[in-house]
Amino acid sequence: MTETVQAPAKTSWLPMVSLFLAQVLMSFNVAALPISLGGMVGEFGVPPTLASTTIVMYGLAVAALVMTGAKLGQRVGWVLIFRVVVALFAGSAIMMLTAPGIWWAIAGQAVAGAAAAIIVPSIVALIAENYRGSQQATAIGAIGSARAISGVSAFLIGGTLGTLVGWRPLFFIVLAIAVAVFALSFTLRGDRGDASIRIDLVASLLIGGAIVLLTLGFNNLNGWGALAASPAAPFSVLGLSPAPLFIVLGLVLGQAFFLWTRRRMAEGKVPLIDLSVLGSSRERAAVYAMFIVVGLEACVNFTIPLYIQIVQGRTPFDTSLAMMPFNLTVFLTATLVVRFYKRYPPRTIGVFGFTLTTAALVWLSVVVTNNWETVPTIAGLIVFGIGQGALVTLVFNVLVTAAPAELAGDVGSLRGTTQNLASAVGTALAGALLVSLLALNVGRAVVEHPELPPSLVAQVPMDDVNFISNDDLRVVLESTDATEEQVDAAVAVNEQARLSTLKLGLLLLAAVSALAILPASRLPQYRPHEIPDPSPSSGSD
Repeated sequence: MTETVQAPAKTSWLPMVSLFLAQVLMSFNVAALPISLGGMVGEFGVPPTLASTTIVMYGLAVAALVMTGAKLGQRVGWVLIFRVVVALFAGSAIMMLTAPGIWWAIAGQAVAGAAAAIIVPSIVALIAENYRGSQQATAIGAIGSARAISGVSAFLIGGTLGTLVGWRPLFFIVLAIAVAVFALSFTLRGDRGDASIRIDLVASLLIGGAIVLLTLGFNNLNGWGALAASPAAPFSVLGLSPAPLFIVLGLVLGQAFFLWTRRRMAEGKVPLIDLSVLGSSRERAAVYAMFIVVGLEACVNFTIPLYIQIVQGRTPFDTSLAMMPFNLTVFLTATLVVRFYKRYPPRTIGVFGFTLTTAALVWLSVVVTNNWETVPTIAGLIVFGIGQGALVTLVFNVLVTAAPAELAGDVGSLRGTTQNLASAVGTALAGALLVSLLALNVGRAVVEHPELPPSLVAQVPMDDVNFISNDDLRVVLESTDATEEQVDAAVAVNEQARLSTLKLGLLLLAAVSALAILPASRLPQYRPHEIPDPSPSSGSD
């Protein structure tokens, strides 16, 4: 007798609206922070480096606390903890709206990050509890697309409000979204939690310390020095920068976390994260692919605003227009790629996605100029966005469908840790790479240029080469004895060096994308209707 498998009953999409808006809430807040920096600097009278601590504090809180947040959600119950932390996020928006000084704003983002550390795994767990089958894949695609559409809207709205009104109204929008998410959360279905679950405090400290050290280390490679300590470093160890030391110590703590967790699982105790979500090569390949794709996205999101706002001296609104083809493409692809899941296995989509991102980056390295509005450049960004959107949804979906529903929170915490760490690493490495390449290009071009004598070069701080606009460079050169012809020659050298640096940087990113085809080739070969039962009783992989 042949058994027929009945399709699961369709569930209302109303609960998904709450989860979608929760992702929008976090992404909009993150996108609003860079737009608000100029306003905070002007209003509070602080340097940009201190104002940017709001961004660092948010990211650190999310990455360091997300695994602990996932276990807390399993103990308390996902729906209840979701409502509590959404209300906490609303409180952080109120802190930003009423902030009398920069430290109050930094504290507000610490609160927002702590709330987001629980919202991130909550979204995954609640999707697993409320949706099954094709609806679950569609819901995961919607979460992936929410990040892109939030970035577009934050830049557009923020650029307009920041120009006409100020930076604070952006957080009225954050507050309004939080209120909407809280109201819609009453449509969610979830369990009551398990009070017997104990949170592993040792593992929490190990992974929290590892993430904080890795994030601080990578984020400060430029400022503190990649090897030797710079004058900006807070301290040095035998002349070495603390940045690489933080990275090494973070890796040591991360390894200690895995050793401790494996030992705890072997003793039959509840771990901070169940490592069975990484139990097979397919799940590990999905995590590697997620790290690379988020890191590549961070590099692009760092590089384009760098050139448009710093090099070209244009506004955040101009940046949003330049980024729109990419962000809209990511949004649409992340939503629509689930339609291909029944036809193609994850391995095929993953390899194709990384092939697209590699081809797009190579293409951009050839056609890019100092003007981002050219048709070939826009076409390259669109192709990159197609690959990016497909990959973000795909690797997330592989992790969720491979784990039983009771481990959805662990998958969510793994996703949150991977994405936040990859974003920090991608941004930091992009900055360090571009500045290093720029220094090499500028140094070679200056030596070879006949109109720039050594006496003039000696008056310019060449040990502090960075990306600056042509106007800022002219201001620097005005303090020297350079002639007008020499100033023009120096500006031309700077323009060419920046463009060469950008092209070479894009080629190196293309090489990283090409290497990512290897983990993508180890993704599952089965399609959704062929997925084996991920419950513990079904046996090992």
